[in-house]
Amino acid sequence: MGPAPAKLQAPRFRNSRNMACLGARQSAPVALKAHPMPLTAFHNTYAGNPLDRAGERRSDAAWIAARLAEPSAQALALWNGQPLATTTDGGAGLKFISGPLAKELAGGDEWLLFLGLRADGAAVFAVDLEGAVDPSAGVLRPIGGVFEGLRALAPRLDPQEAAIAAEAKAVFEWRRRHRFCSACGQPSQVADAGWKRVCPACAVEHFPRTDPVVIMLATQAYGGSERCLLGRQAIWPAGMFSTLAGFMEPGESIEEACARELFEEAGVEALSVRYHSSQPWPYPSNLMIGLIAEVAAGEGRPDQAELEAVRWFGKREALALLRGEIEGLFAPPPFAIAHQLIKAWAAQ
Repeated sequence: MGPAPAKLQAPRFRNSRNMACLGARQSAPVALKAHPMPLTAFHNTYAGNPLDRAGERRSDAAWIAARLAEPSAQALALWNGQPLATTTDGGAGLKFISGPLAKELAGGDEWLLFLGLRADGAAVFAVDLEGAVDPSAGVLRPIGGVFEGLRALAPRLDPQEAAIAAEAKAVFEWRRRHRFCSACGQPSQVADAGWKRVCPACAVEHFPRTDPVVIMLATQAYGGSERCLLGRQAIWPAGMFSTLAGFMEPGESIEEACARELFEEAGVEALSVRYHSSQPWPYPSNLMIGLIAEVAAGEGRPDQAELEAVRWFGKREALALLRGEIEGLFAPPPFAIAHQLIKAWAAQ
């Protein structure tokens, strides 16, 4: 675990219904001291991508074609969103194919994506394969490996490889859902090595989207110590409890989204919010913004819409939950940011 997370300067308020009052009173400008966010502070799974994305070269079609043709070029093949991988002792590794083979399999720019450059300058691409027939049993059989869902594969991958796979999966999922122009409905065309789509009918440009999600551990002073509030959804496996989370809404700050979600889902009132870390989450294309929120006194209650139950855990009990030592209850696995938020609070 890295150094203590930076603290967001969040306003103190009673609940989300009163947040509109925050801007009612004018005050003199306050000089704020910048607090840098160290890039090495904490790396969740899917973060820490080692590639230089070289975004400034994406629009240079000739440069992209030349890099794809180089003997050192590699490509990650994904079939229906599942990356090609091999199993190793106690783990797994991504299986890369050559750039020329990826070009042949793609049959055009629509199914190719430039991911970036390795430290040695070698270009890395991804190729998106679709259909009912598993390519690992056909054209890719001599390469070896199997296609496996990233959610199950990620905990066994090297963290940097998990981040590369997440980049490819998220962009391909966006492409799969945005084949038509949202402005006029006409089919769009790929551009910028897979990182843009352009409508030939109305010239509107479309770019990969990332949907921000606040995910927060609510903590409360209690009996001379602290406790945290976890919840569960009805669709989750029986006994699973996790942190609360929700999508940010337009015109909403991170702190405001955190407070709103806590009040709506569990009936607790946020007092302050601390940033912990973030996690790319390619299901399909979210950014999980990890927070630890201090909440006011009160037991809380599930809204019976998002949550069917909430439960308080002391620090020792939270650590036991993470270790799987509470019969009938369990927490998300270590590769999920929810696990890391609970661990960061309980182990400090």
